[in-house]
Amino acid sequence: MAEHQDHADDHGQSYYVKIWAVLLVLLILSILGPIVAPHIAFGFLEAWMITLMAAFGIALVKAYLVAANFMHLNVEKKYISYLLVAMLMLMLLFFAGTAPDVMEHKGQNWENVAAQAEVERALAADGEAAHGDHGGAHDDPAH
Repeated sequence: MAEHQDHADDHGQSYYVKIWAVLLVLLILSILGPIVAPHIAFGFLEAWMITLMAAFGIALVKAYLVAANFMHLNVEKKYISYLLVAMLMLMLLFFAGTAPDVMEHKGQNWENVAAQAEVERALAADGEAAHGDHGGAHDDPAH
């Protein structure tokens, strides 16, 4: 009987070690994502889009693994699932309510002058760099 219990404990520990290993791999992927994303950007998907999709996708998978395996939600009463869904809905509602203000430079009663100036400065610097590349080609006597 004791051997059976030891075997069950070993099986349980190996299961949690596997979950830990998966979480560790996902952590490494989330660290490498911003480094690799600029090299795999293609079409309409820019590097920042790939980085955000990968980061949030990995975060969702990690949160699910932790909740499902370490919080023992599968043995809780059904109302726990409803509470979890309600909290996720409230988080999405909070995001939807604050995102228009946070993602814009102007609002009905406010203006983020510093962010707007920085964007204009960056666009101007980008435009000067682009004109510098084209300007050199027109000065070439071979053309």
